[in-house]
Amino acid sequence: MSTVVERNGPRIVWRAREDTAGRVRFMTTRHREILMSIFSPLVVLIAWEVVVRANLVDARFFPAPTSIVGTFWALIRSGDLASAVGVSLTRIGAGFLMGAVPALVLGLGLGLSRMVRAFANPIIYALYPVPKVAILPLVMLIFGLGEMSKYVIIAIAVFFLVLVNTIAGVVQIDPIYFDVARNFNASRRDFYLGVVLRGALPAIFTGLKLAMGVALIVLVTAEFVGARSGIGVMIYESWQVFAIERLFVGLVVVSFLGYVLSLLLDELERLVIPWQRDRR
Repeated sequence: MSTVVERNGPRIVWRAREDTAGRVRFMTTRHREILMSIFSPLVVLIAWEVVVRANLVDARFFPAPTSIVGTFWALIRSGDLASAVGVSLTRIGAGFLMGAVPALVLGLGLGLSRMVRAFANPIIYALYPVPKVAILPLVMLIFGLGEMSKYVIIAIAVFFLVLVNTIAGVVQIDPIYFDVARNFNASRRDFYLGVVLRGALPAIFTGLKLAMGVALIVLVTAEFVGARSGIGVMIYESWQVFAIERLFVGLVVVSFLGYVLSLLLDELERLVIPWQRDRR
């Protein structure tokens, strides 16, 4: 760096200071984002508590957060909550991978081939809007009442969201990048990984985030039917016996899982797509 400064003079030194300041500002903004993301749920919980204490809603159906904490702690001590969360996370992980990986591979291929995409689009867009819960009975008939049916229904829900977003990501890549890769005789591996995949990554991560939320919705619904454990089973059984506080514990846990999983995907996106982060 010292040789560069000697050759170009104070102008380069000023640029270095500007870059450093930019990084400091980025870190400060990131810290503020984290604080705001922690602060917003607290505001909701406090407002919820105040509304219940003021008798503005029926506490039988909307118990105060402070009363839910006792039930939450009892479920933790008994191990029931950890067991239910573990089972549900296993189903989410298996189903998500089963749906996202083939959708990613197929989406890259369809995005590159206009004719194949024209052939596949009617099939994709005809099957995509079909409610995944509506085909759950069919999936259970084929794969039984065991774990595989849960994996498959989650995989189906994830597949289409990741597929559509991956195709859109590839199609939106500027053609000049393909021309540059061909002019430099890029290998097939460099072409797919360095141009196609990297160019589509922002859209792919958008699809993964959307798919994660839908996977949680489908998981809870699938656990209502034909499951003996999981967060969905806890919510359904609580409804049957009118254990409202236990029901709310299940709902809060599902919300928390969605929040944590989205944070993990955000951090993974920051690591995988650093140039996208610098634009924000």
